[in-house]
Amino acid sequence: MRLHSLDVTAFGPFGAAQHVDFDTLNAAGLFLLHGPTGAGKTSVLDAVCFALYGSVPGAREGRGLTLRSDHAAPGTPTEVVLDLTVGGRRLEVTRRPAQLRPKKGNRPGLVTEKAQSWLRERDPETGEWQALSRSHQEIGEEIGQLVGMNREQFCQVVLLPQGDFARFLRADAEARGKLLGKLFDTRRFAAVEERLAELRRTAEQQVKQGDERLLALAERTAEAAGPAARDLPRPEERPGDPGLAAAVLAWAAVARSGAVERRDLAACAVDAADSRRAAARRVLEEQRDLLRLQERYAETRRRAAALDERREQFEGLCVRQDLARAADRVAPALTLRDTAEREHRDAARVHEQARTRLPAALADAGADQLAELERRIRQELGGLDAARRAERRSAEIAAERTALDREARADEDLRQDAEDWLAAWDAVRHGLQARIETAQEAATRAGHLESQLEPAAARLAAARRRDALDQELTGAEQRLRTARDTAGDAREHWLDLRERRLSGIAAELAAELRDGEACKVCGATGHPAPARAGAGHVDRDTEQRAEDAYGRAEETRAQAESALSELRQTHAAAQAEAQGAGVDELAVREGELRRDHAAARAAAGDMHAAREELGRAEQEHARRVDAREQAERRSAARTSHREAIDRELAGLQEELTRARGDAGSVEEQFATLTRRVALLADAAEAVRAYEDTAERLKAADGSLADAAFKAGFATPDEAARAFLDHQEQRALQDRIDAWQAERAAVADRLRESDAAEAAALPAATPQRAEAALVAAERAQRDATSAYDAARDRCAALARLGRQAEDESRRLGPLRADYERVARMAGLAAGTSADNERKMRLESYVLAARLEQVAAAATARLHRMSAGRYTLVHSDERTTGTGSRRAGLSLHVVDSWTGRERDTSTLSGGETFFASLALALGLADVVTDEAGGVRLDTLFIDEGFGSLDDQTLDEVIDVLDALRERNRSVGIVSHVGDLRRRIPVQLEVIKGRAGSAVRRRGTEA
Repeated sequence: MRLHSLDVTAFGPFGAAQHVDFDTLNAAGLFLLHGPTGAGKTSVLDAVCFALYGSVPGAREGRGLTLRSDHAAPGTPTEVVLDLTVGGRRLEVTRRPAQLRPKKGNRPGLVTEKAQSWLRERDPETGEWQALSRSHQEIGEEIGQLVGMNREQFCQVVLLPQGDFARFLRADAEARGKLLGKLFDTRRFAAVEERLAELRRTAEQQVKQGDERLLALAERTAEAAGPAARDLPRPEERPGDPGLAAAVLAWAAVARSGAVERRDLAACAVDAADSRRAAARRVLEEQRDLLRLQERYAETRRRAAALDERREQFEGLCVRQDLARAADRVAPALTLRDTAEREHRDAARVHEQARTRLPAALADAGADQLAELERRIRQELGGLDAARRAERRSAEIAAERTALDREARADEDLRQDAEDWLAAWDAVRHGLQARIETAQEAATRAGHLESQLEPAAARLAAARRRDALDQELTGAEQRLRTARDTAGDAREHWLDLRERRLSGIAAELAAELRDGEACKVCGATGHPAPARAGAGHVDRDTEQRAEDAYGRAEETRAQAESALSELRQTHAAAQAEAQGAGVDELAVREGELRRDHAAARAAAGDMHAAREELGRAEQEHARRVDAREQAERRSAARTSHREAIDRELAGLQEELTRARGDAGSVEEQFATLTRRVALLADAAEAVRAYEDTAERLKAADGSLADAAFKAGFATPDEAARAFLDHQEQRALQDRIDAWQAERAAVADRLRESDAAEAAALPAATPQRAEAALVAAERAQRDATSAYDAARDRCAALARLGRQAEDESRRLGPLRADYERVARMAGLAAGTSADNERKMRLESYVLAARLEQVAAAATARLHRMSAGRYTLVHSDERTTGTGSRRAGLSLHVVDSWTGRERDTSTLSGGETFFASLALALGLADVVTDEAGGVRLDTLFIDEGFGSLDDQTLDEVIDVLDALRERNRSVGIVSHVGDLRRRIPVQLEVIKGRAGSAVRRRGTEA
């Protein structure tokens, strides 16, 4: 990666636009960036980092709007433009942070402009710039992939902060591990540790839950089995016992078997109850049929008597029907006359109401006179529209003034509330920062206690093993003595038998002699006097058995000696690990450490909450300051607005006075005239309607008299009384038809023979049959309920049994997974016995990276120190306060003394060039880790003031050697001697209007 140019505008201390030509500086290879304190040397590096990553390094991160220069003009935007080559591509990155700018259109006030980014690439053939993206996320991903480093790595590798590496040299393993973890991004290994621990907890919880589910199924099985399960012995196993699943399954099988027997007995009882209920239902149906026939016959006789009593009424209905049919011919005239009369009454009522509302002078006025008066008033209404608009505008102005007063009071309350809150801000911030510092100290103490807790627990376990092995040693020694005695006795017995066999070996050989066969000893074929076996002779088999017994005894003795030796070694190891301390003493120490560690972790847990609360408080502080400023700006704007509407209101008042007249308002005058127009229009219409309906009523009376005479009625009133509408005629016909149908039905039912025969029998008694059926149904329901309960119990027990079997099958693989994951989690966390150094996975990776860094740094440190110092890495566990990591120690080897010592013993100047060598070595390793991206530009920030002239020359020679691969190195320092040694310089000049950059050198 090579930087070509940097343009900054209104950024940090730079109020005006500044241009830095890195190509010219890079040509010299080694250049100096200097200037007075506070001029903005570091701001140049901040601008480079901001252009690449959208944020500035380290503690300056997150300043947001404060990136904008206080010296910049209001209309000048804050902007950083960086031209660089990375990954073989020429890119230009432009970034603008979120910032306040004046509102457009010369409107008062400020508005927040969102952050913006642009990325362009130059075509190598045409030399033209092509736009690639304006997305913050896309640009960040593109730059990150090309550079191969995140922001923290870039700030440590390209912008080398010497103060950080001096602290790195003197830091403990914990602090050193945090920095290396950020640079090499070993979070994935920590994530693996956490993931394995989480998997172990999850698997353990799943096994525990599986056992609890099995017991829960056993309880549900007992509940489903009912009272019969009380006599069955429950499983005695508890969660975690291997035989829990088998015991639960066996117990459930016994419960199911008993439930099936009780269900079969209940089924037989249901069948018997069904038969009894069917017989009782047949008897009840027979009695109900008999009662129905008897009641039917009696009802038929009553209906026949009732028909005879209503005969005269039926004849009168027939006469009334004939008159109604004659009156149907007069119906149209009657309807016409009723309609005309109703309309005339309605018109007369409306006419009378309209006359009462009119003035006395117009009570008898005609329709034409009223219409003319209505026209004149409508013309007068037309002239009031402009005055009405003016009156509405006057009301709006009054409402605006009220709203302005209300807003003014609200803004004053808001401003006062913000002032009150801001007055207590410093105390709140200091309190929250104190909480964070307290929690950080507790976290450090917790880490220190955790590193002590593990060795204390190991010593306690070793002491307990040592005490247990004491008794085993005594038993093993006794077994060895017994085995030695037994082996000695067996050996003596075997040797005695062997001696006796050798004494009588002649008889054993003589037993094999045969006449005519050569003797195996002397070769003779004649055997005149063979030896004879005496008393107590021992044969070969007896000797062999004794020898075998001796071999077994000797093997037992060897095993006892081996077991005793192993026990003594184990006991010695436990004794050494326990360091001679007693179990009680170690247990007390380990308990104290655990309590202190728990208390420290509890105190450290407040850190996240305190930081979040501080973040919220800072956001609230910014919001309160902004609210106060906004309220003040709104107050100024309201003053000018109130003056404008007051002038407009004064002009409207004169026009409204003329238009109102005697009324209280223009709107009131308009409403009065509108009511008069409506009243005159209604009165004219009512007069016209009254006259029309009177004419129509007179014509309808004549038509009705002619129609009544033609239909045979003496008068129209007689025809009107005889008239029935369609619904009434239909009701009359329905009554006549009903009487005739009733008469036919009664005649048919009187001819039925079964009803007459039933009436001759004794009266039916269905109540008794119903009582018998109710008793039979109750017995049947009881039997059915008992059967249903037994069947449901069997089904529930079968379902629970299947669930228990499924749960038992699922639990087996879960338990195996838990054991496997627990072993892996212990190995990654450093708690497993297989992990000899007790190193966590992340610490192991960091130790390897630190070893590479130390080797790379030594190549430059050896030259800077004239061959005196060498950096070495140690993977032993440190014993300093707060150290919990092994493999993260750094030592320096002094060739003058030949001894290895801690880096904290170096002097100030030695610490500087050691940290510089470490920074350069770390840059090489991080670069390789990031994919070998070539870094052609490096910056080194401060630290040269602690060097003497000779050492400074050696350091500059080392830095100058970096140019061998076409690298350029920028030194950020205000040391005066460097200005004489480095000819090419970039000077930052401080002034009242802001800082400015100026290039100085032989070619300038």
